[in-house]
Amino acid sequence: MPETRLKKILSVFEGKRGGLVSILQRVQEEFGYLPEDALAEIADFLRLPASEVFSVATFYAHFYLTRRGDHLVRVCQGTACYVRGARDILETAQHRLGIKTGQTTKDYKYSLERVACVGSCAMAPVAMIDDDVHAKMTPLKMNELLAKNKEKGSEGGLP
Repeated sequence: MPETRLKKILSVFEGKRGGLVSILQRVQEEFGYLPEDALAEIADFLRLPASEVFSVATFYAHFYLTRRGDHLVRVCQGTACYVRGARDILETAQHRLGIKTGQTTKDYKYSLERVACVGSCAMAPVAMIDDDVHAKMTPLKMNELLAKNKEKGSEGGLP
């Protein structure tokens, strides 16, 4: 992890009290996740125990301690989506990507997540690729969507 990138982020917070969550957000924006050595340096910078910084970083679901893929595929498993076949959609995504939920492809192009609810219950079942919401999903639509993403040359595409 290039230290100068982290130091630049921390310099914005120099002399300010608090700001842990904001710092974590900025670091994750910069690196794509929260590297372990960055957490230790943040703790030193804020004069907090490393355990407190780690506790906050692991409390919030939107923080990641390991590198994620360039593209995030999320499949909603909320009640409305689940009763309309979300489990099969998730299995299709796992098969197509060659990874299990919570994993990242070896080339770091894709990560797959199961999410509790994306707040689009009226369009259930729902899946997301990055920030794009895809409604009324089926296993066939998921397979076609991932294949289409590959055809677009989505930075390495899908298997």
